[in-house]
Amino acid sequence: MLRLATVALATLCILASGCGGGDDPLTVSAASSLKKALTAYDSQARYSFAGSDELAAQIRKGAKPDVFASANTKLPDELYKEGLVEKPIVFAGNRLVLAVPASGAKVGSLKDVETPGVKLAVGSESVPIGSYTRTVLSQLPESESSAILKNVRTEEPDVAGIVGKLTQGAVDAGFVYVSDVKGAGGKLKAIELPESLQPTVAYGAAVVKGAKNRDAAKTFIDGLLSGDGRKQLDAAGFLPPPAQ
Repeated sequence: MLRLATVALATLCILASGCGGGDDPLTVSAASSLKKALTAYDSQARYSFAGSDELAAQIRKGAKPDVFASANTKLPDELYKEGLVEKPIVFAGNRLVLAVPASGAKVGSLKDVETPGVKLAVGSESVPIGSYTRTVLSQLPESESSAILKNVRTEEPDVAGIVGKLTQGAVDAGFVYVSDVKGAGGKLKAIELPESLQPTVAYGAAVVKGAKNRDAAKTFIDGLLSGDGRKQLDAAGFLPPPAQ
């Protein structure tokens, strides 16, 4: 019970921009796909991992984490225009892949996903992974994209949900980032998408206006570009920031 109460309190603290006085730990709201890299980078920070759209919505409602790190640049840019975060920076890239179970996979190519009866997981339309996926599908002939969409069995609120459905055997395939396949501990394998279909995946981060730990937040973000954070992102399978 004590542990549950502690977890609940930590969650409330993030939404309320921290607890206590001047020694508050850094609070970071970040896309689920960043979990492995960021926790390895700074294990002392207090994290909230979820879909980027959900985290942005929390900030719009008054939550004040120190750092917002999104799996796209659209959301940080919108929050900046709304005066809720400082100027964002692009700190990483990624690649979209079709992920399948490492053994016993029923799908071996993007074409296979058109087969009736295949169970597919995608991200919801409002979350970056879902938006990137729809960008890919929009470039296919209508008959192919329509057949693939008919096989969607679940639309998840973040990429962690897609990975969970895959590792549980609930679906046959799912669109995720290549870093998620690497982080799945050998449970998944990636089917590369044709380069002509590959969207530009860019991650943006910003210091939240009114952050209690502004200096620490700026240092944290700087480290994603050229410090230990950059090393952890590389180790987790992320790419350098794409040209904007």
